Amino acid sequence: MTTSRDATADLDVVAGLLRDVPDFPSPGIRFWDLSALLADGPGLAATTRLLAAPGGPAPEIVVGIEARGFLLGAAVAHSLGLGVVAVRKKGKLPIVAASESYDLEYGSATLELPADVLRPGARALLVDDVLATGGTAAAAAALVEGAGATVAAVSMVLELPALGGRERLDGHRVHTLLAR
Repeated sequence: MTTSRDATADLDVVAGLLRDVPDFPSPGIRFWDLSALLADGPGLAATTRLLAAPGGPAPEIVVGIEARGFLLGAAVAHSLGLGVVAVRKKGKLPIVAASESYDLEYGSATLELPADVLRPGARALLVDDVLATGGTAAAAAALVEGAGATVAAVSMVLELPALGGRERLDGHRVHTLLAR
């Protein structure tokens, strides 16, 4: 069990390893780079512990959202002794159960859920790096729910509250480690 003091120390480690990159991938966009965090063993361990504890009902499967959510989701799934499902960008899966299109800060995209990987009624923990406008997370939640599973929680490293992403996930438990 993680104590409050341990969680505070973990948050300090995570915050110290995030890098803000202005004007990437286009002018006016602030990109939050997690490369240093993912490359740091203690930082990744701290992030995994924190993401794996969103509160609420215990998940039965982890859903990692492309692309950094794959890395984080796999670590969280491993720590919980669960499997992980990769929700991919359009055209990356050989067998697709469903797809969901959405808008983001600098364009639009489509996510796809692989076929035959989510059991109806399963409680899924959605994991990704940044909650910005919420389009990506909302699309992933729609895919999970469309497959008959439920979203136990959405767990993110960083939230950008000014972009209103949490509102797009109304009705879902949203757990973010840091806000900027």
